[in-house]
Amino acid sequence: MSSKSKELILIQRVLVWTLYFFSGFILYSNKGFIPFMLINFSRIIYPLSIFWLQIRIKKRNNFMPIDSKMSTSQLWFNLLPVIASLLTVIFSLTNAFLYILGKLINS
Repeated sequence: MSSKSKELILIQRVLVWTLYFFSGFILYSNKGFIPFMLINFSRIIYPLSIFWLQIRIKKRNNFMPIDSKMSTSQLWFNLLPVIASLLTVIFSLTNAFLYILGKLINS
């Protein structure tokens, strides 16, 4: 892999993590712009999703390691963090987008 592609990957990861941390900052510091139940869910799962995503990226595992030999409990054990993290990303980014949109409209 060339150094340009490594630099590009590094820049992309920094931008994604910056955006995600910014959305977390808005999630915890301001009132929510999405329904209260979704805000509470996101505030609980947000730190876990950062931890879970970092483990997945570091180990370079599949995000959904599903095998036909898995039991139902193993399947749910692997799927629940993925679903919860994905929902948290969607909710926190939506909240951040609505916050920014509200600031632009009110200013």
